[in-house]
Amino acid sequence: MGTVTAWLQDKNEEGLELAGNATFRHSNTALLSVSSVEAPRIVSSTDFDRRLASTLQRLKFPPRLLERVAGITHRRWWAAGTSFDDAAIEAGAKALAEAGIEPSEVGLLINTSVTRRNLEPSVAVKIHHGLSLPSSAMNFDLANACLGFVNALTLAANMIDSGQIRYAVIVNGEDAQMTQEATLARLQRPETTREDFNREFATLTLGSGAAAAVLGPADQHPGAHRIVGGVMRAGTEHHDLCVGGIDGMATDTKGLLDGGLQLVVDAWHEAQPEWDWTGMDRYVTHQVSNAYTQAIINAIDLDPDKVPITFPHWGNVGPASLPMTLAAETQTLGSGDRVLCMGVGSGLNTAMLEIVW
Repeated sequence: MGTVTAWLQDKNEEGLELAGNATFRHSNTALLSVSSVEAPRIVSSTDFDRRLASTLQRLKFPPRLLERVAGITHRRWWAAGTSFDDAAIEAGAKALAEAGIEPSEVGLLINTSVTRRNLEPSVAVKIHHGLSLPSSAMNFDLANACLGFVNALTLAANMIDSGQIRYAVIVNGEDAQMTQEATLARLQRPETTREDFNREFATLTLGSGAAAAVLGPADQHPGAHRIVGGVMRAGTEHHDLCVGGIDGMATDTKGLLDGGLQLVVDAWHEAQPEWDWTGMDRYVTHQVSNAYTQAIINAIDLDPDKVPITFPHWGNVGPASLPMTLAAETQTLGSGDRVLCMGVGSGLNTAMLEIVW
């Protein structure tokens, strides 16, 4: 193993490019539709402040902490009786209708939800059934924190390019309520410290929502939106900076920002010799908070007018954040516009995917 490592280091020092799959191009895949479903219950950050009033006062935190620090005024929860996978089914059905594709034509369903109520079976099986997809349509979950939806677009595009399938549906549904309720209960305890609060702060920025996209062969849909390709990069030395479960999420906020920002900057500059992304018509980013968004805008010198913002009223909806934001932008995009989808997921991983409208 030591000999192999030394050989790899020698090759890197010589400036030789090693084999890999982190830069990719797609030849015949188009985005036919992208849709979203908003959760109906609006939960304001003021509501959270009120529930945490005694803790905030005891720990000497300023008022309106969530809104001032994260820039999130409210997030959404599902109505009683609505589950995240029901919402994913609704988003998938909406996307299929908008694309004009019958369920019987679908060859692949990928669910990218972080939210799940059990380890098995997969979340995808209920959604597959709910969408009345054929037995011939394979289905599975793809989990990679907040990057799952973009990863699924890439995987599905590869399968369409190869001719294995014609149409794919990518879905996501997230439900933040259970995790946030548990976190609020913990933070109200009299023994909660400032360190405890800071570690769990990011959980309070989450939101609920659903999104779906339909992909198909570009040569059969000339008016659709071509998926061109992009880059992915890993910074897995940061795998322990944000660790989440059903009951909560522990986050090193500063470490996550610093590590994620460096990974984005490195990937951006490494990509520039092959990709010219400095003049895109829109930069659709994973929505986290004001600090994260502004840091990325400043670090790679993006035009802020081309970066749509949805986190103030949706919160961080996990993997659904990016497609929900893209769906909201569809009415403002014209034929030929270049869109760069950008995200960072816990772990850390980053992805940049170009779509020509």
